[in-house]
Amino acid sequence: MNFLPPEIERYAESISSPESGVLKKLNRDTHAKVLRPRMLSGHLQGNLLELISCMIRPSRILEVGTYTGYSAICMARGLKAGGRLHTIDHNPELEDFAREYFVRAGLQNSIVQHIGEALDLIPTLDETFDLAFIDADKENYITYFDMIYEKTSSGGVILADNVLWSGKVLQKDAGNDPETEGIVRFNEYVKNHSGIRNLLLPFRDGLMISQKI
Repeated sequence: MNFLPPEIERYAESISSPESGVLKKLNRDTHAKVLRPRMLSGHLQGNLLELISCMIRPSRILEVGTYTGYSAICMARGLKAGGRLHTIDHNPELEDFAREYFVRAGLQNSIVQHIGEALDLIPTLDETFDLAFIDADKENYITYFDMIYEKTSSGGVILADNVLWSGKVLQKDAGNDPETEGIVRFNEYVKNHSGIRNLLLPFRDGLMISQKI
């Protein structure tokens, strides 16, 4: 969900750095061929992810939730020379789709795809990450955050998407919806975490930005 009026979003896109040809095609193909295309990061959020990555210049990035690969491409563009982005998704049907676009973007040697459950795979990654992006099942956000926090460098950044959850975080009966409850608990957990500084950015469906201190 995007809380911006459409005309404001179009204006913001027109002023921001343009979407590359590869990302434009990935955007179109995702909407034409894949279920739930609203899960795509898209032009503005992709720009933000790329900008954050370029400012950090990470050696290692972890993404939980590949989907069709848009956000991975954006973040991988900020990697240091020789850097790697590890991206995890539980859906094997999208593996080849995403890989095609990693190749089109010339990033096939910088992006490592993992297919399976992130709860099982994250502990097996013997890496220290400078940047991470969580965009997966909302009930497990806290668990993902804790796992990633332990593998994050001092000063590293952990991002989490959909933390406004279409405004449902304001509902008083969130306990009847496991995904909404998961997001509400996660937001409070991050707010009270002593090892980070954080900002809930009310952009698109909400982006939590946390830095390990």
